[in-house]
Amino acid sequence: MLLTHLGHTPDIDPDAWVAPTATVCGKVRIGPGCRVMHGAQIIAEGSSIELGECVIVLENAVLRSTADHALTIGKHCLVGPGAHVVGCTVADDVFIATGASVFHGAQLGPGCEVRINAVVHLRTALPAGETVPIGWVAVGDPLRILPPDQHEAIWAAQAPLNFPKFVYGFERAEASMEKITRKLSASLGSHRDDAPVTPPEAD
Repeated sequence: MLLTHLGHTPDIDPDAWVAPTATVCGKVRIGPGCRVMHGAQIIAEGSSIELGECVIVLENAVLRSTADHALTIGKHCLVGPGAHVVGCTVADDVFIATGASVFHGAQLGPGCEVRINAVVHLRTALPAGETVPIGWVAVGDPLRILPPDQHEAIWAAQAPLNFPKFVYGFERAEASMEKITRKLSASLGSHRDDAPVTPPEAD
């Protein structure tokens, strides 16, 4: 399903294919040779999403932009089933595996691999060719890649990145769930006016 959002209509290259059960919403550009498979969600909210040539988005992956964080994915990238990729920059030839997550402001260099259930945290920079192992966490710039059982070390690197401020605009001390959910409720309420895109009539 293609939806307009905030006056923007998805731009799908004629050589791309989007499954009828996928959702593409708002200011999204999908390049030639791209394939967006069943159940995938590509949702642009306030800023853009751009997929380069031959980007493959497999089943039930979620790609999002926010008002402050656009999403760009270079050419020849694969986003695996159930992955979550939001508001970041992904260079060419990157593999994001099943269940992996890449957060706001992250930068993935050419040829990176983010393996099954791995996490690239916000504002984290992966240099070209870097690999995040299965289930591990990449955090910070300079980069640290840590196993999930090293929570204290992950938090030491993550805390200065200030997730509540960078993502929601609240300093950590004031970032109550009430404030966060009220802000999200207001911004996501704009989807009430989304409208399906009527496909052009066949010749």
